[in-house]
Amino acid sequence: MRHLLEIDDLSTDELKDVLARSAAASLDRSLTGKGVALVFEKPSARTRNSCEMAVYQLGGLGVYIQGMELGFDVRETTEDIGRTLAGYYDIVCARVFKHSTLERLVSTDSVPIVNLLSDAAHPMQALADILTLQQEFGADISGKTIAYVGDPNNVWRSLSIAAGMLGANLRLAAPAGHKPSDEDLARIAAAGGDPIISHSPQEAVDGADAVYTDVWVSMGEEGDAEAKKEAFSRFTVTNDVMAAADSGAIFMHCLPAHRGEEVASEVADGPASRIWPQAENRMHTARGLLSWLIEQ
Repeated sequence: MRHLLEIDDLSTDELKDVLARSAAASLDRSLTGKGVALVFEKPSARTRNSCEMAVYQLGGLGVYIQGMELGFDVRETTEDIGRTLAGYYDIVCARVFKHSTLERLVSTDSVPIVNLLSDAAHPMQALADILTLQQEFGADISGKTIAYVGDPNNVWRSLSIAAGMLGANLRLAAPAGHKPSDEDLARIAAAGGDPIISHSPQEAVDGADAVYTDVWVSMGEEGDAEAKKEAFSRFTVTNDVMAAADSGAIFMHCLPAHRGEEVASEVADGPASRIWPQAENRMHTARGLLSWLIEQ
């Protein structure tokens, strides 16, 4: 039984297959008569809508379930919830606070589990990011450079792994004290990546093909908001920062965007921005992943 908790749960060939399915103009109906549980401990605009539409396009039924309805380890154990859902659904997709919740669902070996976001990883976002890069630069993105300006969070981690698997280069610009963990760097290295880490946005962006950022304060970190905003205050992606990139560089953001914080409005809404195709690609890559997963 196959699961997707992090992007390297796929082999490189499998990743390419998922992306090819995502880019295909024709739609298969591989989920006809099948159900997909869409469990959300955290709310989301893009994740819920993209996944519901992806399941619909594949002919299946996607059922939105709020985390409080299940009550992980409150109403019953996470393992019992997983076994219960497996009696109704062919795939369980979950957006959770703790990555360990997903690992415990996997441990029941009852049904394929897909990570829609956890504190450790966001593989579905990485799929959409890579598809966006392929649409811009072609299917082979090896040798392309992605400059990530901001917090090396779950989005950065999954993107770094995906980029490494496909031979793209990734640079990170983050304040001192906000470097990736040794564990994350080891996993990225195992996938073929070797990110260059800098404390200067201009240095990281120099000659890059794509410039990426995310919010400085992720959901659940509100208590650290002021400290993080102060630490990242020099890391706004502005037109001056974009000017250091390649002349044909694009701007990417996983959204929601806080204009005036991690990105200037003129960049987010400017001609280099690909944030809306990137957001739409969440649906296409969810469809590609679910199509691939149900065949396994």
